[in-house]
Amino acid sequence: MRAVQHPCHGGPVSLRYLLVDDNVAFLETARLLLRQEGVTVVGTATNKAEALQQARALQPDVALVDITLADESGFDLAWMLSRDKQSSDVDVILISVRAETDYADLIADSPAVGFVAKSDLSKKVIDRILGHPPNRCRSR
Repeated sequence: MRAVQHPCHGGPVSLRYLLVDDNVAFLETARLLLRQEGVTVVGTATNKAEALQQARALQPDVALVDITLADESGFDLAWMLSRDKQSSDVDVILISVRAETDYADLIADSPAVGFVAKSDLSKKVIDRILGHPPNRCRSR
């Protein structure tokens, strides 16, 4: 995981996100939601090939990957991203409409750093998974 300077200590460094989901409406909703929370969404993809191409071109820090990509597997994509020498050292967070318990063993065996239910998707939840402290800076 990349070192991120906390906003209270020398200015924020915004992480760059890639969103991967076969549902275009969800991609747009998630992109807007995360941008409103200050997340930099650098790209979106609807399948493994697009995601790998975007990861190589955009070098995101985090990829939010749907577990079920139409007839493809988000778990397969997580492995592809973790092994790809041309893309950055991207942290993969798996997402799904289903509960984490439905995939617990598969998630544990994957290279993903965590899981977020789509209904819980937020910068706060992602920051907790990535181990970033909440922004508790006070305005002066």
